[in-house]
Amino acid sequence: MAAPISRSGPEPAAAPYGNFPNYSRFHPPEGRISLLPQGLLRSLFPAATRPLLGLDVGCNSGELSVALYQHLLGLQDSSSSPEPAGADKELKLLCCDIDPELIRRAQQSSPFPASISFASLDIMDSGAREPFLSSFLQRFGCSSFDIGFCMSVTMWIHLNHGDRGLLEFLALLASLCTFLLVEPQPWRCYRAAARRLRRLGRDDFEHFRSLRINGDMAESITRILTQECAMELVCSFGSTSWDRSLLLFRSTAARPEGSD
Repeated sequence: MAAPISRSGPEPAAAPYGNFPNYSRFHPPEGRISLLPQGLLRSLFPAATRPLLGLDVGCNSGELSVALYQHLLGLQDSSSSPEPAGADKELKLLCCDIDPELIRRAQQSSPFPASISFASLDIMDSGAREPFLSSFLQRFGCSSFDIGFCMSVTMWIHLNHGDRGLLEFLALLASLCTFLLVEPQPWRCYRAAARRLRRLGRDDFEHFRSLRINGDMAESITRILTQECAMELVCSFGSTSWDRSLLLFRSTAARPEGSD
């Protein structure tokens, strides 16, 4: 993608890459976290002994990334539970976003800098992406991530890169991750994003009117991942209060670390 709009501009509502400066205020992390079961990491990787590796694509300013990390390791329950749900696991989480200002904020406020890394990265730029991700994975002697997170990102990839870009993006995540948690935006969000740009007098999304993948986006993304990307749907954790599904997929080509 091209560089995001300047944070000093008067039109933060446009955010054509989903790089809203105060995203967590209108979609707080608790809305997703409350749908995820306790002990999820332990149930997915029951016998893992090495640090598990996670990838969060489109992390914005990091509030949800931190909340996911805490929830998966049971850190928010440590005061009331003698053995938090993920206490026997270690997670190294790499979080990336196209907007360097949002990443700067995430780095400054992160309570777990040794375990959560934030980096500015255009995930669709293969020239930047491949050496960066490879370098991180090689630090741990791994070739892929154990779990990936794609939370309300698919629409922005789709609008800015078209149908082909969405297919390439999903194929990339499927190739990188053993498990993948996806929160697709419904089609009405596409229309709302296009309306925001028009109201602000900005150019429409280049691909919006030519998208052939449309309608029920959760169903479309599930179909793409299961029929074209060698993944299977493990669980739907329900929908947030803003009507977005949380879908967990597993690679059919990889054996999870520590699985039976």
